[in-house]
Amino acid sequence: MKKVLIANRGEIAVRIVRACADYGVKSVAVYANADIDALHARMADEAYGLDGDKPADSYLNIAKLIAIAQKSGADAVHPGYGFLSESEAFARAVMDAGLAWIGPRPETIAKLGDKVEARKIALKVGAPLVAGTSDPVKDAGEVLAFAEQHGLPIIIKAAFGGGGRGMKIAWRMDEVEELYHSAVREAVTAFGRGECFVEQFLDRPRHIEAQVLADTHGNVVVLGTRDCSLQRRNQKLVEEAPAPFISEEQRERIHSAARAICAEAGYVSAGTVEFLLSTSGAISFLEVNTRLQVEHPVTEQTTGVDLVIEQLRVADGLALSITETPRPLGHSIEFRINAEDVGRGFLPTPGPVARFEAPSGPGVRVDSGVQGGSVVPGTFDSLMAKLIVSGATREQALARARRALREFKIEGVASVLPFHRAVIEHADFVGEQGFKVHTRWIESDFAEPLAAALRVEPQPDTSLVRTAIEIDGRRVQLGLPALLLQGLASAPGAATQAPSSAQTVDPDAVVSPIAGNLHAWKVEDGAEVKEGDVIAVMEAMKMEMQVAAHRSGRIALLAQAGSAQALGGVLAHIRT
Repeated sequence: MKKVLIANRGEIAVRIVRACADYGVKSVAVYANADIDALHARMADEAYGLDGDKPADSYLNIAKLIAIAQKSGADAVHPGYGFLSESEAFARAVMDAGLAWIGPRPETIAKLGDKVEARKIALKVGAPLVAGTSDPVKDAGEVLAFAEQHGLPIIIKAAFGGGGRGMKIAWRMDEVEELYHSAVREAVTAFGRGECFVEQFLDRPRHIEAQVLADTHGNVVVLGTRDCSLQRRNQKLVEEAPAPFISEEQRERIHSAARAICAEAGYVSAGTVEFLLSTSGAISFLEVNTRLQVEHPVTEQTTGVDLVIEQLRVADGLALSITETPRPLGHSIEFRINAEDVGRGFLPTPGPVARFEAPSGPGVRVDSGVQGGSVVPGTFDSLMAKLIVSGATREQALARARRALREFKIEGVASVLPFHRAVIEHADFVGEQGFKVHTRWIESDFAEPLAAALRVEPQPDTSLVRTAIEIDGRRVQLGLPALLLQGLASAPGAATQAPSSAQTVDPDAVVSPIAGNLHAWKVEDGAEVKEGDVIAVMEAMKMEMQVAAHRSGRIALLAQAGSAQALGGVLAHIRT
């Protein structure tokens, strides 16, 4: 290969741009309208606009991506993670266009990306499994029937997804139906397919995974384990390698099962096999992610293997540079730096990044998709950067992490840094009296009071105004940021309205808890509602949130379903 189109955005696109430079090939970035000045678009050798605001019109649009690859002269495509990275259709489209696909074969994505089929493969090779549906469920009735037969809690999971999207845990029978429909909606939004299956949910398990590399020469290597138990709403926040506080027997069982599953599936490129580890010590296969993981840097730090370059090597037909599981080189911990307000329930906070000062020093690596002056759009994931801290031991990595987290400064948008600073001191995570973190630890055990962000800048208008212009006799399309045109339209010295020093709080108002999209109303205009009733569903950064009535009364709907809403915008009135 000589030129790689990166079908993604943010920090992973930046990561791949750098790997391409190290490998000696050119990189081509793509960008949605809001990402025209994003770091990945500026760092790549070339960048092309996708002419869209939403995922479906940009990073999920296969036709546009293939057209840009051909236009730019790219001969390979790297999908990153998320978006189309686990799409069999995209992989086939890339290969049908005569381009190299940097990832597993399409048929492997189909087998392992389908969670139901992956379970069958895991059973065939003897990997342990909890009870689950053998095929995707047809409707909420089947989910209810499974819950009645096997008991609660159950987990509803998108059959063709990953990263926690389209994944819901039901603890009560009366929430099963709505959670099923919510999982389907999220799956369609994130992956374009809504099929879901159901499994028993292991309460308080740890999330352990194995990093796998495989080439076209028959080599399948497990590089090691990671612990990804620190999650909120199935979204990982902290990951570390190798997985601490597990026995060598458990580690070898995970390595062996991961290797067998990938060998059986004819795996090629980088992939991750995920497991749950129950409090009893039992291991249960979870799924296979047929792509690069967000947390791949901790494995790179503890093995000395560049996983992205290995993917490029495999796509070029070369053998892996490593053929045996390496001995870990110390310990590494990754902190996901999301644009979320931890004091307001981890609400996404899109907007401009006024200040971004990353830490440095011994053992510190920062993979970032933003810098000071960048804008975090509300239409995509909230991940801004990843802080990866390494040491000779876990204790040294923890000490360096405390220092690095103190140094990290972000302003303009809220971030999860306060949570990370608190968790790094928590006895359950430090583990001196035993490692007590599990996948629902944040919701059930973490009780540290965290202050809401003092100031969150409003999200700017990131749309583009497109027009045709002529340059040297040639007609070209020009896209200009709407904010730039607004600034040009403002006459110098024009009077501006002073902001109000105080705003009157309307007790009837139902306000938007996030900056995002009003996905759907759950009540009719003029209906009687009770305090606590779910009245609407909102979506921001690909995650759903329910809006509850703050009082009882008759509701008057003001905002339209499908409309974009600012944080604090009035959605409706409830009058008693």
